[in-house]
Amino acid sequence: MRAPAFWYRRDSLASRMLAPLGGIYAGVTARRLARARGVRPEVPVICVGNLTVGGAGKTPTVMALLGVLQDRGLKPAVLSRGYGGSLGGPVLVDPERHNADDVGDEPLLLSAFAPVWVSRDRGAGALEAAKGADVIVMDDGFQNPSVLKDLSVLVVDAQRNFGNRRVLPAGPLREPVAAGLKRANLISVVGAPDYRGAFIADWHDQFGDLPVLEAALEPLATGMAWAGMRAYAFAGIANPDRFFRTLRALGADLCGAQSLDDHQPLTSRLLARLTAEAQRMNAQLVTTEKDAVRLPTHLRRQILTLPVRLNWADQGPLDAALDRLFA
Repeated sequence: MRAPAFWYRRDSLASRMLAPLGGIYAGVTARRLARARGVRPEVPVICVGNLTVGGAGKTPTVMALLGVLQDRGLKPAVLSRGYGGSLGGPVLVDPERHNADDVGDEPLLLSAFAPVWVSRDRGAGALEAAKGADVIVMDDGFQNPSVLKDLSVLVVDAQRNFGNRRVLPAGPLREPVAAGLKRANLISVVGAPDYRGAFIADWHDQFGDLPVLEAALEPLATGMAWAGMRAYAFAGIANPDRFFRTLRALGADLCGAQSLDDHQPLTSRLLARLTAEAQRMNAQLVTTEKDAVRLPTHLRRQILTLPVRLNWADQGPLDAALDRLFA
C-alpha cells in the first residue's frame, strides 16, 4: 500500500470526511489494548514500534539495538509477524530454506544479525523465542497486546512527523499520539538534524519525562564509488524518496527512480521492465537492502544494494534504560 498524499498535509477535505472513521478505529484499538491479557515470556521483551503505518526506521533501529545488546554479552532473538510471508509459524527463519515469500523480507534481512522467529500469534512466537535467548526484540507490535513488554521504543520519522495527526483512515496514525506516548519508554527520532530539532520542538511539551534518542540513517558506502555513477534506483519501502535522496547525497547520477509499494512483490515482468529501462539509460540498477532479499538469486549480483545503518547521536538514554532492565 502507498500512503495517500493527504495523510501528510496539515488539513484536507478527505481527512476531515474520514475523521469519524478514524475515531472509531482509535476506539477499537484502545478497547483491544485495555482488554487483552498478554503472555509474559521468561526473558525481557523490548518492543520497537511506531504510531504510524509504514516505515519510520524500525528495521534499522532493530539492527542497531541487536548490536547494542550483543555488545553487552546478551543473546537476543527477534520476534516478527512476518508481514508478506506465507508461513504462520512459530518458525525460526532459516535463510538456507526460507525466502521472502515464506517469512517476509524484514525477517529474512534481520536473520543475518540474530535468530528471528516469525509468528502471526505473537504470544506463541514469544514463548518459542525465549527458549534460546536472553532477551526478545519485537519488530513492530506496539499496538499488539498479546505479549507483555518490558521496554517500548517508539520510532518516528522526523521529516514525516506524525503526518496530519489523524488516525486511520483519515491519517497515518494507528492510535492517537497522546495514547501511544503513555505506553512508551523511549522515543527514537530518525532523520537529519534540522528535521529532528523541528520535531522535538514541536512535540516537546507532550513528551513529559519520556527520554528522546536522536538518530540518523547513514549509508554503508565503503568500497563503492557512488560519485558519478549513472544509477537507476527502485525501492519498495514505505519512504522510497529517502533512499533516492541518500543516493544523490553520495554523488550518484540518478537518471531514474522507481517508487514501488511497500513490500511489493518483485515479479519477473517488473524486474524485466526495470532492467530494460536501466539498460536504455546505460545505468546501473540499485535497490535497498530490504528489497534485495526479495530478488531472484540470479539477479542479486547484477543489482547493487546500498545498505544503511542507524546511529544514535547520544546512546545514553538507551543505555540507562537497558541498565535498569538488566539490573
